[in-house]
Amino acid sequence: MSPKRRTTRPARPARPAAKLAPGRRRAGPVPRPRRGTPREIVEVVEAGDAWGTLQRDVLDNGLRVLTAPAPGLHSAMVGLYVRAGSRHETPARNGVSHFLEHLFFRGSEGYPDSVAMNAAVEAVGGNLNGVTARDHGCYYTPLHPAALGTGLAILGDLIRRPLLKEIEVEREVILEEILDEVDTHGRDIDPDNLVKRRCFPGHGLGLKIGGTRETVKAMRRQHLTAHLERFYTGENLVLAVAGPVHHAEVLELAHAHLGALPRGVRSVDRPPPAWPAGPVVELRDHDDAQAELTLAFPCPPEHHADYPAFLCLRRILDDGLSSRLPFEVVEKRGLAYSLHCGLDTFTDAGMLLVEGACAPPKLAKVVGEVLRVLAELGADDVPAEELLRVQRRHRMTLAFSLDSPSDLVGWYGAGEIASSPEGFEARCRRVEAVTPAELRRVAAATFRRANLALVAVGRCGPRLRRAIDKLVGPGGPLPA
Repeated sequence: MSPKRRTTRPARPARPAAKLAPGRRRAGPVPRPRRGTPREIVEVVEAGDAWGTLQRDVLDNGLRVLTAPAPGLHSAMVGLYVRAGSRHETPARNGVSHFLEHLFFRGSEGYPDSVAMNAAVEAVGGNLNGVTARDHGCYYTPLHPAALGTGLAILGDLIRRPLLKEIEVEREVILEEILDEVDTHGRDIDPDNLVKRRCFPGHGLGLKIGGTRETVKAMRRQHLTAHLERFYTGENLVLAVAGPVHHAEVLELAHAHLGALPRGVRSVDRPPPAWPAGPVVELRDHDDAQAELTLAFPCPPEHHADYPAFLCLRRILDDGLSSRLPFEVVEKRGLAYSLHCGLDTFTDAGMLLVEGACAPPKLAKVVGEVLRVLAELGADDVPAEELLRVQRRHRMTLAFSLDSPSDLVGWYGAGEIASSPEGFEARCRRVEAVTPAELRRVAAATFRRANLALVAVGRCGPRLRRAIDKLVGPGGPLPA
């Protein structure tokens, strides 16, 4: 068993994620929108001076240090972000970021094996973990606030002095992991991988995070060492700490455990290709009890002026059982058990994704209803009350994150590593400035056949293929 468990999503729970929690909870009747919000709640969530503070420093080697003090909490979170992911790899070395992440947990000079490393952090209430995404990686642990020194010592030693041992054992672990994304013939059946490859052809964003069986088998120690030396440098790292902590202590510990890293050169993100001319459709035949589907449309990066409108669209489509997609497709028609909408953004590109699973015979109906709901957003103004509700929920969700060191680290750390840091109040004000007319404009420009990329994995016979072709064609719900 691997010393740690990989997940392909960044530790960034406070920001809208591309995938929400699987499944849904059904308790009683479907909630209906309330006519207004109690004034006392509005006053609380609109108190813009209650977000706390963020303190930021830069070490001599370029490493950025962020502290988000939360004195009312009883736990702390430490996150070390690196701007290195599969978008920074070549096709021949695809998977090297993820492979290196795995090997870090095999031991370092100060903690020579996974037992010693994990025992040290668990003794102070921690749970050491890591994640590789397409544009960055993160190593993190919760811990007792009095034990920051232990957490920083372990994370610092993990990346500064890794032993890079047991490579062959970890290679086998990763090859087993890859099996979860392919069928018995070795074909990729992961909708996220398939849609990224379609939307970012010939680019690092279209590569698989874990690599392929061929690239993992070809990985050698010198490739891993070269990747470590290129990317794990001060200019490419961000340390974020949140909880009842003091910035001066965090800064001192960062100097002690990360200050000796070389400065290096900051990663450069190669511009992505233009969004493919749609509709782009890939139906991957796979014999399973359920069919999985993903519909993708282009979304701008977070700093773009239209991004707040996409945040509102995402919540209008999927923010509880009263929102449009769950209500129309799941609750009202019973066409699917699981259906979610999310945003997957990078420094220079993004995607709005609708993802779901259903019985194969219902797949065409699900696609048709989803496209109909999306087309309506570009044809009619969203009622002011519905927009106000999602704007309030956006502010409340960010307010709730003040109770979570993990959310604070995720927000500030991932924002800094992407070079797009933004405060909570600034984000809320951008979202609350969105109007129904702006939403309609953005939806009409986005939800078009020319922007659609659709991937489905399941029993895709000729009848289904004809039905999908009809839905995404000129006679379907979406305009050209």
